[in-house]
Amino acid sequence: MNRLFFKTFGCRTNIYDTELLKSYVKDYEIVNDENLADIIVINSCTVTNSADSGVRSYINSVKKRGVKVILTGCGAVSKGRELFDKSAVFGVLGGSKKSEINELLNAKKPFFELGNLNSIDKNIVTNYENHTKAFIKIQEGCDFSCSYCIIPSVRGKSRSMSQSAIINEAKILASNGYNELVLTGTNIGSYGKDSGTSLGALLANLGKISGIRRIRLGSIEPSQIDDSFREILGEAWLEKHLHIALQHTSQKMLTIMKRRNNAFRDLELFSELASKGFALGTDFIVAHPGESDEIWAEALENFKKFPLTHLHAFIYSPRQNTHSATLKIDVNGKIAKERLKILKQIVVQNNLKFRQKMAKTSLEILVEQKNDGFFEGFDQFYNKVKILAKADITKEWILLNEYEIKDDCNYANF
Repeated sequence: MNRLFFKTFGCRTNIYDTELLKSYVKDYEIVNDENLADIIVINSCTVTNSADSGVRSYINSVKKRGVKVILTGCGAVSKGRELFDKSAVFGVLGGSKKSEINELLNAKKPFFELGNLNSIDKNIVTNYENHTKAFIKIQEGCDFSCSYCIIPSVRGKSRSMSQSAIINEAKILASNGYNELVLTGTNIGSYGKDSGTSLGALLANLGKISGIRRIRLGSIEPSQIDDSFREILGEAWLEKHLHIALQHTSQKMLTIMKRRNNAFRDLELFSELASKGFALGTDFIVAHPGESDEIWAEALENFKKFPLTHLHAFIYSPRQNTHSATLKIDVNGKIAKERLKILKQIVVQNNLKFRQKMAKTSLEILVEQKNDGFFEGFDQFYNKVKILAKADITKEWILLNEYEIKDDCNYANF
């Protein structure tokens, strides 16, 4: 029996999709060591140039061992034809073709099967090997038209999974011992817009499931926090951390980016959520075309006002067939790196101040792994905690009333 290894790049949605792909494999042994594999399925990311480079580099490294490479994920749409025509990959598998992976592999001949960008997954994932928490994909695609973003062209328009299917999947995962769920998708805040419901309503129903202790969310947009979402903000099962995508804090730049959010309303929203005790994260693109010194100065002044505790920031890279790729880049690489560093330093200090402010708050942690002598997990604020313990506490929930706050994270003995 040929052995199959899955390599996943990118976001939580890809983690889910990889597990779904595995469920369709019948005639191959799935292994956890790539060196034992005859075939490697790469679930790729294409959100930045760096993501594309990482996938290409990996393909080149494994091809030297003579294995067959199958490309799926977002990169299959953006780079699949190019790689297939160069024989860099044996097969290309689109998202709508997941259920055909076993048959396509059995055919023993090269294949290019992209399918379409309007499908909805039919199977569900009921187990996550090597994960303490479970992921549920609640929607696919994005209706936004941000000028820099390639994702709508590789994931398609937004479409929601049925609420009953999501609830059923969550119940099965809970019965299988997964107490923490992570809701994921391309743009999860748009959930239900095509079916007369909302993310808030879905969350309210998920929170009623016996055995669910915590629900975490992927990234949401400021404009998607509606009344139904506000209604569940005080629920004990909702993580006290939200990741809300700003992308920039200059209103002029948001206009250039064709974003739907407004810098001043964003600040009001973040202040409101911070007053309720939430840790808050965001995305930020540095050095997008048009980011003049004046716009950067405005953005930085505004950025400092936001109560941000977590940050996913990166330097802009042009993506093929996007509007931003046609614009002139105004910021050189050195200045871009300096701007990125400034933002990161601000949020590192904010995070420390947040943890110090919460010093008397008990931390509830799902321990995920042991690393360099410490057990590690994330608390309800999505801050990493390192724990010394004599017993093996991996996959256990623990409550910490006493811990030491250090620059990098919180430490405790248990």
